[in-house]
Amino acid sequence: MLYVATVHFRTAKWIDVQQRYLRRHIGEPFKTFGALEGIPDEYYGSFDHAFDTKGIHAGKLNLLASEISAEADPDDIIMFLDGDAFPVADPMPTIEKGLRTTSLVAVRRDENRGDRQPHPCFCAVRVREWDRLRGDWSEGFIWKDDYGKSVTDVGGNLLRALERTESEWTPVLRSNRYNDHPVWFAVYGDIIYHHGSGFRRPIARVDEDAHPAYLKGGELPVVGRVVRKINAGRWRAWAEVVYLKSERQGEKWFQLLDRDPDFYRKFTDP
Repeated sequence: MLYVATVHFRTAKWIDVQQRYLRRHIGEPFKTFGALEGIPDEYYGSFDHAFDTKGIHAGKLNLLASEISAEADPDDIIMFLDGDAFPVADPMPTIEKGLRTTSLVAVRRDENRGDRQPHPCFCAVRVREWDRLRGDWSEGFIWKDDYGKSVTDVGGNLLRALERTESEWTPVLRSNRYNDHPVWFAVYGDIIYHHGSGFRRPIARVDEDAHPAYLKGGELPVVGRVVRKINAGRWRAWAEVVYLKSERQGEKWFQLLDRDPDFYRKFTDP
């Protein structure tokens, strides 16, 4: 049995979309487990099991994994999907091939300044392997990004669990030939679409590369207060431009994916 674990936050716009694409591309029986926050009651029936939740994203994913593990058989598969992610082709051949020789199959976002960790927008793992790893989606464990900066994010502790147990995993990489944004609107392995930031105002770490230069002197005892205020104002103005641009792009692609199941070919076809 396949168990789909997904999180939806303060908007139900992705629920019907995600369910349609799951039914379209997964031919074997599956159950859906949803962690919902700020979602109208009428959508709870869209899932086999739905939980009213609060808190951080990783905590909700861990809750779903625990609930699934309590019901499922050890060889059953958990497929973690972000609420704004779904299959655009049958993912099972990729999953089954990867799980024959490695602990899990997951997106790795090399494009996000070289992120090393499994990303929960798509991850598939057998129940017994999740339990063996003591799987945990929390951030915490730190790695160096492409610029040598220490970072952590959702999936950091799972990366450490894999390294601690010397377990191999199968990364699924971005397969876009056309990129409307370096991180958002991604197709991975020609099987999974991840819209990106579908539940919050969109800004990615790679966007920060275009951040306006800060004024120096913020550490000074008197003038530093003024400098910090100016820098904060510059950041807010810059971020608002980034937000609005990504929101317009996102709405354009949402309208297309909602009506055209072959929309992803605009990203992947030569």
